[in-house]
Amino acid sequence: MNTSQKQKERVVAQASTESDHEQEHTSGSEIDVADVASPSTSTHKKKKKKKSKVSKVLSALRGNTEIPQEFVDQVLDKVKADGAVGSGEANQENVREALEQLKIMDVVKGKAGIGGINKKDMGEHKFWATQPVPQPGEGPPLEDGYIEPSRPREEVRQEPYPLPKDFEWSTLDIEDPKQNKEVYDLLSLNYVEDDDASFRFQYSAEFLQWALKPPGYHKEWHVGVRVSSNKKLVAFISGVPLNLRVRGLLFPAAEINYLCVHKKLRSKRLAPVLIKEVTRQVHLKGTFQAIYTAGVVIPTPVSVCRYHHRLMNIPKLVDIKFCYVPRNMTLARMIRVNKVPNTFATRGLRQMEDRDVLQVADLFTRFMKRFDMAPVFDVDEVKHQFMSGIGTGAVGDGGPGRRVGQVTWTYVVEDPETNKITDFFSFYSLPSTVIHNSKFPILEAAYLFYYGSDTAFLEGAEESGALRRRLEAVVGDALVVANEAKFDVFNALTLMDNVSILQDLKFGLGDGILNFYLYNWRTAPLAGMNSEGGVAAGKGVGVVML
Repeated sequence: MNTSQKQKERVVAQASTESDHEQEHTSGSEIDVADVASPSTSTHKKKKKKKSKVSKVLSALRGNTEIPQEFVDQVLDKVKADGAVGSGEANQENVREALEQLKIMDVVKGKAGIGGINKKDMGEHKFWATQPVPQPGEGPPLEDGYIEPSRPREEVRQEPYPLPKDFEWSTLDIEDPKQNKEVYDLLSLNYVEDDDASFRFQYSAEFLQWALKPPGYHKEWHVGVRVSSNKKLVAFISGVPLNLRVRGLLFPAAEINYLCVHKKLRSKRLAPVLIKEVTRQVHLKGTFQAIYTAGVVIPTPVSVCRYHHRLMNIPKLVDIKFCYVPRNMTLARMIRVNKVPNTFATRGLRQMEDRDVLQVADLFTRFMKRFDMAPVFDVDEVKHQFMSGIGTGAVGDGGPGRRVGQVTWTYVVEDPETNKITDFFSFYSLPSTVIHNSKFPILEAAYLFYYGSDTAFLEGAEESGALRRRLEAVVGDALVVANEAKFDVFNALTLMDNVSILQDLKFGLGDGILNFYLYNWRTAPLAGMNSEGGVAAGKGVGVVML
């Protein structure tokens, strides 16, 4: 269920534009949930219409390799007319740069879609029409709650779902180094990659141990498919238990992730069977709700977030084409503008230790109540999320700023007078393979995880900007730590309080979209990249999916 892109790098789902002839969807990254989406069967009759001004501009665009000045001027006029945030600073250069980042020429020529939403993804979804998820056109629910009631264990299907001939089910033991490596190999060669086949996530054995073994995890929720003849692992999906609060209601759920099918077996339609089987296993444990994410649009997102990127190792990022030098800038100036400070802004900042767990758990619990959808962690879960991935040995043993096998970095701010933990931040490492690049084979990417600050509970902290300034300082220090550990880029989504701080911390708009989904649960849309129902952007989502 989580095909995500979590869109973690510059990933954009392949799309078709509304041109006269739809492009064939042949992306090599067509995996996970995208495999269960049926193509649209709708047809459109052509009608002769007088071309509008916009149509004429689009027609002119299709014949160019660069964005015409006329198009830039029209966009600039529209931005200023709308009076959008930041429109006063808009000019021809930054409008052109934004259009280039959106790959607008590819969109116009039918090679890509803005935000990962495309015509075929929005078509029929025969599999999802059979599942207890909100369906298109239903509208917001009158009240929050389940779609299908829970069932006793004896009423849950007891036998595994049938697989195509020559395949068999396998329960993966992530603690077994051999089986852990099998999952790593499958994901490393077949999991999410961008449409240009330039980047592919590279989950380490340590990452899988951290992500798939939270307190109370069930081995049965780590579901694999093997070739019967040689036992080769060719597909995988996972679930881990999570107590989830959506608005005022708390319920046990499964966080579904890492749905992956070997590239050569995409035609076998294994993805729907994997989803049904992990759902069956989850039901057998008495859990009937789930949360998952996807880069593509399926029925029906409860929220949509967008990735932003803080560039750090500029020369490398330009070399591997993660980003480009804008027209109005040189490489040297781009490096200078994005230089990360080498000193902390927050007094009392230090690495989290075991003795901090109780205080961090308390701060986390209080801070996360501010968001409409958030996990509820007990003390053991807090310790696991923030401490179990810190690696072994001393800092530096695994490279500059790193321990051996380090996956997570968590820092706290301790008041030197009261010894109270007033703030904390965390981030995790998820590198990507840079495909076909021998000079730089690995993109070192850090992802903002959870954070919290007592400043949030001061009267008027949000209205006065005090919380925003404090979080800028705290998350800014996370950038310092990541830079010292030689990360190339630092990524963050438009969730929690991120929206208010990303621009000032020099995060750039990414083209990765992440859709959040709830299985067997209805609720009104949650504020992600946009505000919803009077809730500010980001404040609806407090769940960071790995």
